[in-house]
Amino acid sequence: MTKKKKTVADEVVENPNNLPSALFDDAKIDIKSLIRVIRGQQVMLDFDLAMLYGEKTKRINEQVKRNINRFPDDFMFQLEKKEWNILRLQIATAESADDECVTLLRSQFATAKDISKIRNYPYAFTRNGIAMLSSVLNSDTAIEVNKRIMRAFTAIPDLVNNNILMMQRILNIEQHQTETDEKVNRILVTIEERTPKQLPEQVFGTGCVWDAWTYVSDMVRSAKERIILIDNFVDDRVLSLLDKRNDNVEATIYTRYNESFLTDLEKHNDQYRDIRFIQLSQRNHDRFLIIDETVYFLGASVKDMGVGLCAIAQMHTSPELILQLL
Repeated sequence: MTKKKKTVADEVVENPNNLPSALFDDAKIDIKSLIRVIRGQQVMLDFDLAMLYGEKTKRINEQVKRNINRFPDDFMFQLEKKEWNILRLQIATAESADDECVTLLRSQFATAKDISKIRNYPYAFTRNGIAMLSSVLNSDTAIEVNKRIMRAFTAIPDLVNNNILMMQRILNIEQHQTETDEKVNRILVTIEERTPKQLPEQVFGTGCVWDAWTYVSDMVRSAKERIILIDNFVDDRVLSLLDKRNDNVEATIYTRYNESFLTDLEKHNDQYRDIRFIQLSQRNHDRFLIIDETVYFLGASVKDMGVGLCAIAQMHTSPELILQLL
């Protein structure tokens, strides 16, 4: 069988402007990427079309001018200076990429070696204008290329619609997330407003045992270095309370000698962090709680806080003074 000889037209379709055929493959040149949005319209520029048609940009524009009555404003328009400058910047940014398609595109700006040498602003063709070009150029190549271009234009609305749906879903998710965040914030604010604050002084009415216990527990948790309790009457509940302190915080109890408590303390220290015991040399009437460098006056023993009317008040006395007086 005699092998069919390629015509000039066939060669132009496969290899426009005698460029390497691999670069003109659909996988290398995505026509959709050459469709730009200018003045709110989807268009293709004359030098991009020249690349696809295998023609010089000058020849395409000459043919258009000879048939200018076929190209009204909604078919074709020339870019203004501002539009062209923005486009040049976009292309210059793309040229920094190491990409064969970009190299191919760069070589097609009319006959100029550099885009900055283009003197006339490019023409932009709408879909109707591109369809009209095939009749003006009147070549098999233009017809075949136009088919590919029309398919690319047809695919654009689907891509846009899909993107719109995706963006709408993202916006819906973000809206729901915003609403959820607002609800969580309102809940946190409500909790904060209703949570007892660590005040310089606090009074507990008779029967407010839990409120008093949680208040003192928060004081214990706030310690950074040391906790010192001065209380005549303590028991194992006080040991549980001091175990709520942070790591590396020392705990010391000044209290009266009590055989039962010392037994509890020994067993406690065998399993948990040590709590020091220092026997009071004399009987003391008041109770004090030292958190780091702050002294608090306790109106009742810790184990009995809230059983009856009592108060906790911050003092301006230094911890060292209290300890010296012991």
